[in-house]
Amino acid sequence: MGNRATIIGLGGVGSVVAQKAGRLGDVFGQITLASRNEKSCEDAKQKTGRSDIETAQVNADSVDDLLKLFAESKPDLVINTALPYQDLTIMEACLRYGADYLDTANYEHPDREGFEYKEQWALHDRFKDAGLMALLGCGFDPGQTNIYIAHMKKHHFGKMRQIEILDANGGDHGLPFATNFNLEINLREITQPGRFYKNGEWVKIAPLSIHEEFDFPGVGIRNKYLIYHEEMESLVKNFPEIEQIRFWMTFGEQYLTYLEVLQNVGMTRIDKVNVDGAEVVPLKVLQTVMPNPANLGKRTKGKTCIGCIIEGEDKNGQPKKMYTYNICDHQEAFADVGSQAISYTTAVPAMVGAKLMLEGKWRGEGVFNVEEFDPDPFMKDVAEYGLPWQSKEI
Repeated sequence: MGNRATIIGLGGVGSVVAQKAGRLGDVFGQITLASRNEKSCEDAKQKTGRSDIETAQVNADSVDDLLKLFAESKPDLVINTALPYQDLTIMEACLRYGADYLDTANYEHPDREGFEYKEQWALHDRFKDAGLMALLGCGFDPGQTNIYIAHMKKHHFGKMRQIEILDANGGDHGLPFATNFNLEINLREITQPGRFYKNGEWVKIAPLSIHEEFDFPGVGIRNKYLIYHEEMESLVKNFPEIEQIRFWMTFGEQYLTYLEVLQNVGMTRIDKVNVDGAEVVPLKVLQTVMPNPANLGKRTKGKTCIGCIIEGEDKNGQPKKMYTYNICDHQEAFADVGSQAISYTTAVPAMVGAKLMLEGKWRGEGVFNVEEFDPDPFMKDVAEYGLPWQSKEI
């Protein structure tokens, strides 16, 4: 395996991946930063302090454009931190060129509700036949949450029965309404019906219709809401012993009030409407006029807490319940890379996963989710590079 990496998409997450990877020149020997907006690449390059990093403009919706980029950057590994709409085109370009692939979120069709791994998993045989590896969902959730579960299974559980994945953002940016990552993806995610897995079936619920209080370490008591999240799909596939798995995320009352108003006036719609002869998508218009999440770092204070609770039996068949989690401080993240903690917690696991692939510690031929590999080297590295974790019995 070589050490040439091309990072596509230089928003908040991509910029942090670039900085973290740029500090490990022995692993990431040559880095190319590519985005639709080359200025974002230049800005990220300046933050790395490495003059040898290359930048390029690319349309990630075009396989041909991506192949032209790869012909110049010659990547061994392509790190996709662009929009999830572009997963399939980037994977196709990797197959045609001959590069490994990593992303942080599963494919999402731009014109319809919902998301799933089906279309990416369908590429398994093509990657395997080409001798290439694709690693899906290597952010925090999905990503680090999956690996927490794999780690607890390896070291503590004979059988996992019930899993709760909990994501709390206790940060405050001081604005009336803004999202800490891509607004379009964020609102699409939480306005679709919720789902959870129980006894071999997916149970569907109305959006944000189930919530309860939880005392998050480092954050405090918050209302957590049950939503659907993609890591549940891969986890029940790779750990069929799971009887129930649910995903929870916190939202403040002010955020939910703004969301309700935006939904009621049609601004969260993803279909096109005609405005003075122009076809526009209301949600994209909203994103255009809202604050850029990448610019919220300096003003965001507070902490995040993301983790997993597993209930089941230990290696000796005795009842066991464990909680593994990370607490990330927004201001500490900003001091490290000039970013708020949401981008930071997604980017650090992506860099670590890419590092393990380039080092040959995580290797395979085909399409994989992160929980299919040994969690130990990831857990060691992710703590070293910015996301220390804690585990306790409860």
